[in-house]
Amino acid sequence: MSIRVLIVDDNAVVRAGLRLLLDAEDDIETVGEAGDAREAIFEARSTKPDVVLMDVVLGDKSGIDVTPELIHEQPQARVLVLSLQDDRRHVREAFAAGAHGYVLKEAADTELVTAVREVARGASYVHPGLGARMAAADAAAADAAGHDPLSDREREVLRLLALGHTNQEIAEMLFISVRTAETHRAHIMQKLRLETRAELVRYALAQGLLGEPDR
Repeated sequence: MSIRVLIVDDNAVVRAGLRLLLDAEDDIETVGEAGDAREAIFEARSTKPDVVLMDVVLGDKSGIDVTPELIHEQPQARVLVLSLQDDRRHVREAFAAGAHGYVLKEAADTELVTAVREVARGASYVHPGLGARMAAADAAAADAAGHDPLSDREREVLRLLALGHTNQEIAEMLFISVRTAETHRAHIMQKLRLETRAELVRYALAQGLLGEPDR
């Protein structure tokens, strides 16, 4: 029995190319196409696909955003996200939304076909390069969780930053220069792989640092 695929992409030329690629396989059949979220839901209802090849960027809505609704409508359908974004954060967002696979648009034809087959048989699929980076990042995170990468002074600066103090205020409170306070902050963000103050505050809360009294 052929794998029934619904192609969702806002570019008609891309859809046509994907259809040619998939229909050339003996065990894969394209049963429908959609150019936006509304059409995707309608086509999924009428064609009942095994796999939905879902572009991330649709005209009216993100493919990741529409994934939960599509799966709710057709629980048997498995979603394979097709994206230009070579970023593990987008992969995690896609899987959190209910997707079963993530493949890059730049992938070779053979990889896309393999991804469709893997997802159809119940497995998960991630573009190999992205998967390797995600595994490395998870290993690094697990390793970091096993020991505190910050010095005592950095933990104190982290706590004060999370409480909302400026570099100037921290310098005065700890009797250090503003430049030193700025350097501590940069090291903290780098060691913990944080990018925003919100992430810094969440880390401090998780570590119980905000319950410590001021020194």
